[in-house]
Amino acid sequence: MNAITKTAPPVVGYTVPAAVGMTIDEIGTPALIVDLDAFEKNVQTMKAFIEAHGLRLRAHAKTHKSADIALYQIEHGGACGVCCQKVAEAEALVDAGVKDVLVSNEVVDPGKIDRLAAMAKKARVLVCVDDAGNVADLSAAATRHGVTLECLVEIDVGAGRCGVAPGAPAVALAQAIAAAPGLAFSGLQAYQGAAQHVHDFAERKAKIEAAIAKVRETVDLLTAAGLDCAIVGGAGTGTYYFEGASGVYNELQCGSYVFMDADYQRVLDPDGRVISEFENSLFILTSVMSHAKADKAICDAGLKAQSVDSGLPVIFGRDDVEYIKCSDEHGVISDPQGVLKLNEKLKLVPGHCDPTCNVYDWYVAVRGGVVEAVWPVTARGLAL
Repeated sequence: MNAITKTAPPVVGYTVPAAVGMTIDEIGTPALIVDLDAFEKNVQTMKAFIEAHGLRLRAHAKTHKSADIALYQIEHGGACGVCCQKVAEAEALVDAGVKDVLVSNEVVDPGKIDRLAAMAKKARVLVCVDDAGNVADLSAAATRHGVTLECLVEIDVGAGRCGVAPGAPAVALAQAIAAAPGLAFSGLQAYQGAAQHVHDFAERKAKIEAAIAKVRETVDLLTAAGLDCAIVGGAGTGTYYFEGASGVYNELQCGSYVFMDADYQRVLDPDGRVISEFENSLFILTSVMSHAKADKAICDAGLKAQSVDSGLPVIFGRDDVEYIKCSDEHGVISDPQGVLKLNEKLKLVPGHCDPTCNVYDWYVAVRGGVVEAVWPVTARGLAL
């Protein structure tokens, strides 16, 4: 039996949902589509912010897992490089031409450490560290491959996940890295992930202010110890304006800003309004496949077409119909007026863009209702 692989020629309507030049109504569904006008505007909005504040952007590629998008962010969006969460994800993007990548995670498996060091022969490679025992293993691999691995000490600034304690423990770890052959201490990883989707502005701000205080204390101690903290990285789409104005963070790691999703659009500004500097550019295109019940329609985008960990998708541009539940292959849409027709196309804003993108092989890039490009999801499913 011959297996279908990503290297096999794509077959429109079977292994790829569309071809350049098709109209949006001709795209096979469910499909992941990108509105290019909104996407490009989002990229430029973030670029303007980092330039105005004298910052670097290391765009987080876990959002899209796409070499095409990563390279666009670098060429047109002011990004100095990208973040990846997994070694395999980073390898795929480096092989596709990305030359500066931070694995914004700890890498402790011996095989993965070896691959990380090998990758440093092709690109600038940085990695996070939160354990002294990991330093020796990274050092041995870097020495064996004749490369330098740059390390960021990850500190826990409130998320309660990875990261050594701020202050003296972080300094001790930085000193161990600086003394290790083949390694370079390049700064701090200080991402407050638990704050990104806090909807209330005051609560979100308080979490980041607490994080900033911990980061500032740690940077001061590192400086006193004679260690240059070239990178102070962190921040996401939900909080970047706080870290960006802090005077201590210098490298932002936003990812979802290019796409936005339904949950990020519940994050509020000081006046209780939805923050709207970024637009929805990512959609699940779905088709109505049944309307046997007068008050509800069934579409072809169910659980296998999206992640619902942050809630159900929102139907874009419609307030007369509502996506109300889903099963494996079906989405149920409340249609009290019976306005939807069989095979009618709808655009769904996913609840959470990152894991939704990971279930697709392709992005269909659309402008003015016409397919302009089809991009592979380069690192789709790569979790090693």
